[in-house]
Amino acid sequence: MEKEITNRVENSNLVQVNLDDYYPKGERLIFDMKDCLKEELILVEKEFRTFVAANDWSIYQDKYVGIICSVDAIVPLWAFMLIASKLKPFTKKVVFGDKPELEKAIFNEVFSTLDFDQFRDKNVIVKGCGIHPIPEPVYVDFSIQLQSYAKNIMFGEACSAVPLYKKPK
Repeated sequence: MEKEITNRVENSNLVQVNLDDYYPKGERLIFDMKDCLKEELILVEKEFRTFVAANDWSIYQDKYVGIICSVDAIVPLWAFMLIASKLKPFTKKVVFGDKPELEKAIFNEVFSTLDFDQFRDKNVIVKGCGIHPIPEPVYVDFSIQLQSYAKNIMFGEACSAVPLYKKPK
């Protein structure tokens, strides 16, 4: 007599969450201000404004863009603001920061529209491995928001989940 194999994880009250499922499609780019600097050292306002006026900002259409300066240089704050103002009409999102900061901002926007009530009083496992490069701060932000809803929060896979949070009784 053969015994039927039962998937106890599927039959349990565990909810598995993979942040890859919430990963918005769209190319991520970094605009590096160093390319706008004279000798990668200082911003010359007249040259910079000429570059800004002549640049085709439409190449950033429907992309996520982070603005950085990867060199130790003198760059006034208004220069970053000017670049952001030119990018905004074309991009899905523009932030001041590198790729991890950009991802965090994108996911915070996603989380602001996510119905966390679906996790109310559930045992939730947040999966850690995925296809997309999701930075650690995104997982932290997700778990903080999830804590207001979930009964238990774990990290990893059902077979070896690490307990993170248990709602007080």
